[in-house]
Amino acid sequence: MTEKEAIMQRHSVRNYTDRAIEPSKVMAIEEKIKELNDAGGLRLVFVEDAGKTYNKLFNRISGLGSAPSVIACAGTDAEDLDERVGYYGEKLVLFLQTLGLNTCWTGTFNKKNIGVQLADDERLVIAIAVGYGKDAGKPHKSKDFEQVVTGKSERPEWFRSGVEMALLAPTAINQQKFTIRLNDDESVEFIDNGGVLSKVDLGIVKCHFEIGAGKAI
Repeated sequence: MTEKEAIMQRHSVRNYTDRAIEPSKVMAIEEKIKELNDAGGLRLVFVEDAGKTYNKLFNRISGLGSAPSVIACAGTDAEDLDERVGYYGEKLVLFLQTLGLNTCWTGTFNKKNIGVQLADDERLVIAIAVGYGKDAGKPHKSKDFEQVVTGKSERPEWFRSGVEMALLAPTAINQQKFTIRLNDDESVEFIDNGGVLSKVDLGIVKCHFEIGAGKAI
């Protein structure tokens, strides 16, 4: 399965079975996390037993209390930390999809119970629930191409393909508060329009765009 195929198949899942993740897949996850941590200067941590990470009332009502495992997304605090977490965290989410696992980006969880000790200069940004879902999730309504694009009116095919994949990116409460600008020199800008976890969202959007466009931006 390619990353583009993973994007097309992956939807947020909040209800999980009690099936444990196989040791071979745990090893693959750990290896991928090391690769992404090195590339992004992050501290993504796979916690095999989610324990009481999702014991808050909202999480239990939504079904996330059933998630068997969780990934803590942290790093040394910096202005661009949230965006890097979104970008490389989504790389991991898509990899998990290729392993047949389901995921959900989660901004609400019990940070004290996630089981990861942080250094004084580190910040826990968000978490990703992971396991075998009771279903594959379902797509959510998305904005139209023209609602998120600005700049140059003549848009090459690679740009259109990038935007199409970006529109499939998961964003907090499905807000899609981003704009993708194509400049006259065909450079691309990703604009954060504010909102809950919008900087994380921007990193996820950039990840999807690059996969769709077939090149790094």
